[in-house]
Amino acid sequence: MDHVFFGNTVYKWLSALGVALVVMLSLWLIKHVLVRRLGVIAARTATRLDDVAVAALESTKMLVMTVIGLYAGSLMLVLPEGARVMVTRTAITVGLVQGAIWGNAALRSWLQQYYENRATDPARATSAAAVGFIARMVLWVVILLMILDNLGVNITTLVASLGIGGIAVALAVQNILGDLFASLSIVLDKPFVIGDFIVVDKYLGTVEYVGLKTTRIRSLGGEQLVFSNADLLKSRLQNMSRLETRRAAFTVSVTYDTPAATLRAIPGMLAEIVRAQPKTRLDRSHFTGVGASSMNFEVVYFYESPDYLAFMDVQQEIWLRIVERFDAEGIEYAYPTQTLQVRNGGKEIPGITPDAGAAPAAS
Repeated sequence: MDHVFFGNTVYKWLSALGVALVVMLSLWLIKHVLVRRLGVIAARTATRLDDVAVAALESTKMLVMTVIGLYAGSLMLVLPEGARVMVTRTAITVGLVQGAIWGNAALRSWLQQYYENRATDPARATSAAAVGFIARMVLWVVILLMILDNLGVNITTLVASLGIGGIAVALAVQNILGDLFASLSIVLDKPFVIGDFIVVDKYLGTVEYVGLKTTRIRSLGGEQLVFSNADLLKSRLQNMSRLETRRAAFTVSVTYDTPAATLRAIPGMLAEIVRAQPKTRLDRSHFTGVGASSMNFEVVYFYESPDYLAFMDVQQEIWLRIVERFDAEGIEYAYPTQTLQVRNGGKEIPGITPDAGAAPAAS
């Protein structure tokens, strides 16, 4: 026991090994007890914080616990200054890496819960990917800088160099960065989310995916449309999924020989037909004027539902009832006609005669 190896007796080496094993086993037991207890609590509660904590603890690596155990055992030994610094820096580096693994596991658990709620809240899926990517990138960059600082690297100079290099890179990839910031704008401002039906200029379809550079839309024809995020936000965009009411306007034309009493009654007839439909709100019904071959009436109403098929059913029913009512009242619809009257020998006769300078028609 009194033999000396590398500056320490056998007894000290065995004591250090014993401490390392005790610490390692203690950490292993603490991990499993905490995971089991927190798992039971998480199953009983509605909050998601305990689920995230369980996911983070489960990601604790056995290698990390072993390194920490060995570091604790090394404190029992007399080591050269260089070896002591190396052991300490190794333990700190491993601890920092484990911290990054915990953070990554927590973020992954959070993202998974957001994707599970995609059906009830599509905005979660839209924002989760971008926010998760940025959070992971920041986490690993911070951990990397801390590790380099622990290893004795002058990170002040490194950070300054990265800043200058970052400006050069930003100028080189400004289009990509523009799309990235446009993606963040979509995530935060939410002009649309996954599942919304939108119209972009002459293109229309359902949003399928919002990425860091592009947004993908499934058109009515079945093909996939891919838009740059920056170009998409510069376009005139209509979000039809957030439509609350639909405005409809239509014109009915009747013939010139319709009696004045009937003309006066037609706006009321049309208003009555529109009001009889469910979820409709009449705006106006008027005799708007005399056309080239007809007497014109205009009706404007609102359908208080975004359902397009239901709106078309109501509009169809309105037209069918107009046809039935006009047939019952004997009202005739106007169609484009034109009557020409020419003078021949001082008398007006119906028909068409050639112009004065025109050649006579062949018989």
